[in-house]
Amino acid sequence: MIKLVVIGGGSGVASILKGIKHINNINIKAIITVADNGGSTGRLKTKYGIPAVGDVRNVLVSLAESEILLKELMDYRFLGDSSAGIDVEGHSLGNLILAALTDSSGDFMEAIKKLEKILRIKGSIIPSTVSVVDIFAKMKDGSIVAGETNIRESNKEIESVFYDQNVESTPEAIEAIEEADYIIFGIGSLFTSIIPNIIVPGIREAINASNAETIYLSNIMSEAGETDNYTVKDHIDAIESHLEGKIKTIVYPSNIIPIQVVAAYSQEKAKMVVLDEELKTEYNVEERDLLVFDNDQARHDSNKIKQWFKDKVVV
Repeated sequence: MIKLVVIGGGSGVASILKGIKHINNINIKAIITVADNGGSTGRLKTKYGIPAVGDVRNVLVSLAESEILLKELMDYRFLGDSSAGIDVEGHSLGNLILAALTDSSGDFMEAIKKLEKILRIKGSIIPSTVSVVDIFAKMKDGSIVAGETNIRESNKEIESVFYDQNVESTPEAIEAIEEADYIIFGIGSLFTSIIPNIIVPGIREAINASNAETIYLSNIMSEAGETDNYTVKDHIDAIESHLEGKIKTIVYPSNIIPIQVVAAYSQEKAKMVVLDEELKTEYNVEERDLLVFDNDQARHDSNKIKQWFKDKVVV
């Protein structure tokens, strides 16, 4: 049985797991950030004093046996005007279910495990911490910005991210890392989805002590307000500076991105993440057909990720 750990959050990790879950003899553990403070997740976090549930919901759906139906239900958002007293306005049903289970049991991990059984997911979802946390960023101009949403909207270059409180890792996360054969970082927001997991005390040390192959699955485009003008090397440098250790393998999409797709992203102040040639002498770089293009958007294709990983582990 191949033991895989994927570290990140939200739709990026979901894209990876949607395909890989269909490979036989793979034990999947997804370590997910709970530092989000925006939207429905942020409102529930503030009102009930629970960890952020949105990224966990996304990954639960991606690993569910009946993914299509459950995605429709779990992602359903209620309409209405919250100012008129409609308290569920803007919330997704999945977020509300997770919040309700956590509130009733007083245990976030127990709430996740209950939903795992209901959804019959193929793997395990593990929050990197069950503490109620916000991420902070030290900017290159020396200023400090609090909260994921504010970090992205600050229009400043990020130097590092940190927590301003004592944060404990979940024992399940440490155990998963210690037993892993492969650890994948990404796909997803660098400073607000991937690194917030790494900097939880105990997790960084467990990764650095692990004999697993550590893999960075490269983003396609930079993210406005977070990784403007970043190349792959910039992403790797940021991860390694927080990890205080080395990534072994970089997986980069070999696809040629159509001009119209690049132009569409440029309207959103996003640029293609370029693979630095110098990385090929320092890391094991794997270039693979991983992307699909639709409506002038580029995204990682779950089936192509599945084929890449299947070829890698020779299951």
